[in-house]
Amino acid sequence: MVFLEAEMSWNVLISPSQLDRKGLLLRKAIIVRLLEDVTNRRASKEHGYYVAVSQLKAISEGKVRELTGDVLFPVSFTCITLKPMKGEVMVGHVDRILKHGVFLKSGPVESIFLAEKSMSDYKYIGGENAMFMNDHSKLEKDTAVRFKVLGFRWMEADRQFQLLATIAGDFLGPL
Repeated sequence: MVFLEAEMSWNVLISPSQLDRKGLLLRKAIIVRLLEDVTNRRASKEHGYYVAVSQLKAISEGKVRELTGDVLFPVSFTCITLKPMKGEVMVGHVDRILKHGVFLKSGPVESIFLAEKSMSDYKYIGGENAMFMNDHSKLEKDTAVRFKVLGFRWMEADRQFQLLATIAGDFLGPL
């Protein structure tokens, strides 16, 4: 996956109990809340998976919400992100094996499908420990696999990407 650095602007909500006259604890509360928000949002279609906040650029003046007393601070920051790209070669581990293909996981991406059709010389062998086998290797649960990304799509409901992969090509397949 490609690491990117993205300039972002989010609103951070701070409760009245976290407000401090000195400002130092307020800044700390804003940073902690920003890190929590980045972790909870996990990913976006535009930027990919959020890895880390690398730099806090600015904290603008807060606006008090009348009903709750919470304060909304507009914050701008730089974030390291990880986004899958078509044609990229990645390494993942076999998570599930089905008759029609294999599901892999790689880093934060939990849904990578390797279709049976893209594994032309592999044959499905069912049973309790299902696997795909050819003359030289086998794909079974937890096997490391080098694959190429054929395409991907963003799933808004799950806040993650789904990838379609292949092992057809030089130096691709089980490691």
